[in-house]
Amino acid sequence: MDIYFNVHLLSDSTGETLNAVMRAACAQFEDVSPLEHNYYLVRSQRQLDRALREIEGAPGIVLYTISDEGLRKTLEDWCSLTHTPVLPVIDPAVDVLSRYLGLRSNRSVAGQYKVDSSYFTRIEALNYTLAHDDGQSVEDLGDADVALVGVSRTSKTPTCVYLGNRGIKAANVPLVPGVDPPEILMGPNSPLVIALKISPKRLVDIRRQRLISIKEDPNTAYASEEAVREEITWANRLFARMKWKTIDVSRRSVEETAAAILNTISESGRN
Repeated sequence: MDIYFNVHLLSDSTGETLNAVMRAACAQFEDVSPLEHNYYLVRSQRQLDRALREIEGAPGIVLYTISDEGLRKTLEDWCSLTHTPVLPVIDPAVDVLSRYLGLRSNRSVAGQYKVDSSYFTRIEALNYTLAHDDGQSVEDLGDADVALVGVSRTSKTPTCVYLGNRGIKAANVPLVPGVDPPEILMGPNSPLVIALKISPKRLVDIRRQRLISIKEDPNTAYASEEAVREEITWANRLFARMKWKTIDVSRRSVEETAAAILNTISESGRN
């Protein structure tokens, strides 16, 4: 039986760090289902007061990333008074860096989101990725940091978008049985190509669920076991012939697939 509990996430920024930490921590426990209460861009006393009223009405754990010393003290004092468990999630990492570097943190709000050259690099990469989704604009695939190839429904698009947000120009090239990939991917001047593999059973399940979600008949050749097996066999032979690096996405999340791709890019020395 699942254990439900309230977890309140307070951030003076977007809350991405809090969500990632909370979910990673909860993943270490079985049958645990956190009830998330999110308070983003908390930068004033009025905003904090509203969050505290809601926490009082639904007691639980408080995780926060707030830089303003006054707001931090108010939150910490309130949690101490009400015996509410509270954790400033990035403080341990900041403290370690401060001791190691011999520097004092400037506690900047949303410092990781400042508009600088790295920000514009990410925007450029995202624009490239969106323009090269699903086999578009093959004429300039040579500009890609990585080209992901694979049969339909192997999570190429979400993986490319994730990579784009990390500043990687990722192109998504779908494979159709019997049709050769774009020539640029098969020549000596090709970008780094990574092939996404998947088990037939997993792909059948994904395709059938997709057809059901759009109210189409799941009993078609697109999702039939025999057709899928033939399609995957053809793709795997192509991967072997081209000697492309492969990643099995059968049981990987998009984040795990992207992490493996980032490792491959780093090892290749192309980025």
